[in-house]
Amino acid sequence: MELTAAANEFLRATEDRLGLVLNRAGGGVAASDTLGNAARHLCIGGGGKRLRPLMVHLFGRAVDASAASLLHVGVAAELVHSASLLHDDVVDQGMFRRGRPTVNALWGNIVAVMGGDLLLCVALDELSTLDRAVTASAVATVAEMTRATIGEVEARGDLSLPPERLRAIAEGKTGALFGFCGAAAATLAGKPEVARRFDTFGRHLGVAFQIADDLKDLTGGDPGKPPFADIRARTPSLPLLLAAASDAEVRRGLKELWAFGSMPDERVREVGQAVLGSPAMGEARVELHREISRALDALGTYAQEPGGEQLVAWTQALGEAFVEGIPA
Repeated sequence: MELTAAANEFLRATEDRLGLVLNRAGGGVAASDTLGNAARHLCIGGGGKRLRPLMVHLFGRAVDASAASLLHVGVAAELVHSASLLHDDVVDQGMFRRGRPTVNALWGNIVAVMGGDLLLCVALDELSTLDRAVTASAVATVAEMTRATIGEVEARGDLSLPPERLRAIAEGKTGALFGFCGAAAATLAGKPEVARRFDTFGRHLGVAFQIADDLKDLTGGDPGKPPFADIRARTPSLPLLLAAASDAEVRRGLKELWAFGSMPDERVREVGQAVLGSPAMGEARVELHREISRALDALGTYAQEPGGEQLVAWTQALGEAFVEGIPA
């Protein structure tokens, strides 16, 4: 979807503001700027799409919220997202993010963890001049994201993970922050009932994002990440769980791989290809579209507002991009 001039201007302002707050984050001339360098490595020029600031802008237009206040929310949302990525790469021992070495690969786990903590502090400071309800919502969102990450770690290797538990993890890891973007915009506009609608939209869209990520992990659709990473990490994604439930061979192959410390590349590819050839891919795609439909339904009449119309078009375009190359 082609962005409006107002959206592009908001994203440019977000980029400028991110550069400003991150350049201040190192602590001054008396302190080492290692953390600042680590934070800038991911946030500035790291290939991020700035989806969360864009959502803040579109939600804000739909409720006519102050552009100046929205900028603080958009920057804070991007900082929280970046912090979660720094921490995720430590948890997952990730070496590449968006086609570049991760912070932990370049500086080590300590810098990555502390860098993520610093970004969270900067994010909360960015919200300090706004309605206290927005800051409280941000704190609750970070807590939910943290609990979901632990839930994902605890679920590793569990092929019997209930689908509702898997969905709750996806909602917490991704949907909670999307929901915050909408709820914060509506809160700033003084519309708490709309905040609940926008939060619901974001949560459903976040689950769709996670399903798309699960699918791309198998198809190799993420250029910055090797295929079958979820299999190697023993992460029970939706397509893996669906395939294991319907195909005894796939279930046996995954259980064998996950039972040992090392995984032969050839065997990982064999099991991955079996999942790709199973009905699970199409079933996961159906569930992805279902989540997108639920997200759009949550908008109600705000789907006809200027920002809401763009939000609908943007979401539909994302839905098409999500499933490109994935069998129906």
